[in-house]
Amino acid sequence: MYNILLTDDEKIVIDSLTIILNKNFQDKVQLFSALSGPDALAITESRKIDIVFMDIHMPGMNGLETIRLMKQLNPSIIIIILSAYDQFQYAQEAINLGAYKYLTKPVNRNLILQTVKDAFVMVDSFRGKLNQSIEMHKKLNIVSSMVESDFIYSCIFNSSKNVDFSTYLKYFEIEDHFWFMVCLEVSQITQEKKYETYMKIRDIFTSKCRSLIGSFMANRIGIFVPMKNNADLSYENAKSLMNTIFTILSTNISFGIRIGVSEIEKDINKTFSAYNNAIAALNKVPPVKGIMFFPELEENNSSTTAIEQIETRLLNRIRLGDAGSVRQLVSLFCQSLSDYYQNDMDKIKNAVFEFLVNMRNSILELDENYSNPAFEAAFSFLSKMTYLQEIEQFVLKRSMECVTLACGVRKNNGNPIIAQACEYLEKNIAKDITLESTASILNVSSFYLSKLFKKEKGENFISYLTNLRLKMAKELLKDKTKIIKEITAAVGYNDQNYFSKLFKQKFGITPTEFRESFFQENKHEYP
Repeated sequence: MYNILLTDDEKIVIDSLTIILNKNFQDKVQLFSALSGPDALAITESRKIDIVFMDIHMPGMNGLETIRLMKQLNPSIIIIILSAYDQFQYAQEAINLGAYKYLTKPVNRNLILQTVKDAFVMVDSFRGKLNQSIEMHKKLNIVSSMVESDFIYSCIFNSSKNVDFSTYLKYFEIEDHFWFMVCLEVSQITQEKKYETYMKIRDIFTSKCRSLIGSFMANRIGIFVPMKNNADLSYENAKSLMNTIFTILSTNISFGIRIGVSEIEKDINKTFSAYNNAIAALNKVPPVKGIMFFPELEENNSSTTAIEQIETRLLNRIRLGDAGSVRQLVSLFCQSLSDYYQNDMDKIKNAVFEFLVNMRNSILELDENYSNPAFEAAFSFLSKMTYLQEIEQFVLKRSMECVTLACGVRKNNGNPIIAQACEYLEKNIAKDITLESTASILNVSSFYLSKLFKKEKGENFISYLTNLRLKMAKELLKDKTKIIKEITAAVGYNDQNYFSKLFKQKFGITPTEFRESFFQENKHEYP
């Protein structure tokens, strides 16, 4: 998106340029206008202007004086002079001040379009001149957030070892062979606090170590931590690092923090088992907060790890609404309990009851109003069962009920990133909003956000934003106390004529005509 400022004391010139630019670059530009030098400077200070069309002769502060001050505010701003005076001295001074082109009125339409296209290339060049460290930071913290989440997802669910991790490692420029997995749980976190808490977790981890951080899955986050060099490879160093991070997290986050840490691994294809080991460690942490390391857990109690891994996988697949995997895992879970407890039904029932409690709590994180009498009376039902097949069927029914609920919640909520984006747009509709600025706020790439908008909303970001603004404007026009100029600004437009044009394109009548029609039809309610 390119921000273009049209500055001329003749409104007809601004209107002509607006029509030409909107017709040819509608999805690429956001236009602003000013009738004087001081107005142009004010807009340049408050908006991130990329390109300026400037008239030389204007009342008060002339174009050359305005250019000089603009260049002080933003040296990379591209100035295109549009003047009725074809005099060498003006052109020379304008170029000396940093103007890109000096065009004389009347200007051929094709020349304007080509000049703007060339200016776009220059803007892209200015934007691209970042040093390598800044580019890497941007890559890891903004553009690559989607890839990080995809990598962690592959780590967690790569049970078949069919994922090529080398592509991910190359992308993130990770050459170290040793690593460990972390499962971090935020206890009793509310939906509205998730984004803020997630950003704090990212900031704390990345300030202390190189790490790739996934998104929230229910109330848990998977984290991959590569080891820097041979000096860091000891278990004690990893433990010291994670204890430090845990202390900082506990101090800065109001919710309870529970962390499970896997052993140090070298084989990248072991991420699945390492993450399950991190969960096994997490499951031994006290309910409120704490940290546990799998090597210590393994020394104390390694016999139930396999069952805990299956249980963890089962809970994860239930939350994801994966009915096929749930059926298989329920059978595997019950058979593993039977083998481990040597068909001791009382011990099997106790273990199943504990799992059902965990499953119910997991679903309550998705829907706090969830209620199921079968869960409430689970212990009573289990106590009457005498065969493993009965228990397995009971667990399967409860699991599939939770799968159905999880699928419904996911469908109704849609993508959380789009939900956050829409909320941001509604609350900041009067501001200068772009795809890039919104993506930066949400910590995702603009390409990813654009793709999600098209998928979730059926229209691109600009169309959605425009329709939202016009819909809000329509409601505001029903308020007699507000003038149209005020409404124009309230929904994020600086140019009333441009706003009126968009409104008519959308609704077939001008804002004034809509207002008159509305009050005429409702004159008894709005005397």
